[in-house]
Amino acid sequence: MAHGLQIKKTGALDFLSLGALVHRLDPGLIPFRKATHCDIHVSGGEFNCAANLADCFRLKTGIATAMVDYPIGDLIAERVRAMGVKPFYQHFKHDGVHGPNMATVYSDRGQGVRAPVVFYNRCNEAAAQLKPGDFKWKEIFGGGVRWFHSGGIFAALSETTAEVIIEGMKAAKRAGTVTSFDLNYRAKLWNIVGGHDRAVKVLDRIVKNVDVLVGNEEDLQLGLGIPGPEVQAQSKLDPSAFFSMMGNVAKKHPHIKVVATTMREVHSTNRHSWGAVAWVNGKTYISPTCELDVVDRVGGGDGYAAGFFYGLLSGASEQDSVNLGWAHGALLTTFPGDTTMATVEQVKALAKGGSARIQR
Repeated sequence: MAHGLQIKKTGALDFLSLGALVHRLDPGLIPFRKATHCDIHVSGGEFNCAANLADCFRLKTGIATAMVDYPIGDLIAERVRAMGVKPFYQHFKHDGVHGPNMATVYSDRGQGVRAPVVFYNRCNEAAAQLKPGDFKWKEIFGGGVRWFHSGGIFAALSETTAEVIIEGMKAAKRAGTVTSFDLNYRAKLWNIVGGHDRAVKVLDRIVKNVDVLVGNEEDLQLGLGIPGPEVQAQSKLDPSAFFSMMGNVAKKHPHIKVVATTMREVHSTNRHSWGAVAWVNGKTYISPTCELDVVDRVGGGDGYAAGFFYGLLSGASEQDSVNLGWAHGALLTTFPGDTTMATVEQVKALAKGGSARIQR
């Protein structure tokens, strides 16, 4: 394949993620200040990818993460099992008052001209307390892992989480496992643990061990500390600005083989134009575009990443991989929650140009 990735044919796990599990409280269309009840979704960018690949694409996946032994932890662990993801937990005891805790995300869905509102409670989060040595990487990778993935939100949680990622990435490389990283740059998180300058230094150390990057122009600029695009995009769906940055990415990190991201034009909370792109070993690939009637936008980017990774893991062409990711991300926005409810058959049909005509 032109991507140049040395993907193992088999392994005990097709895909392993390292990151934080969170639970999202979702009052639906009602803003939190008027909410009387919430749905609970289990999420986390790294987990979302593993869950999507297991539940929709039927791969063998795992998650290395923190787990607190209390009822919210039990709820989250049940959802991990339900999505078919194998857990590798570092367990923490809850003291009954202060924690440590499983992080909470609060996110209403908005409607029309009213945008969704997202805020967090990551106080005394168990995942932020993870440190090198907490996972038995040699044992985990011993049975064979084809792909290893982590992300920038987990890297920013504390001074030790980035070190856990580096430890895991190095273990993956020793095991001959393909590695990927979603930059997911969040200034608010990095400001708490040293600011932008530290973020660039830390992410540089992580990315030295990475084969595949996920991130848009802003992620690349802020996370990698590289110059912005040399050309002006004509619209949110114009990939020229993204592709113009690839020379600078390759110059700073010549070992990177793939960079991928979504493109989204938000017309209203419930109406988006949707596309995706990838740069693969110097070649560019662009998905079709479509108009989305959005139920819940959270997790769409992870949906694209999972579908794109599935394409590469299954031996699909680079263009087909982009299209599979684009189709899965699009479908994911039609469901409530952060993880998939689609089937691989639905994804493949949409990727090949299928429509929303009723299926009888």
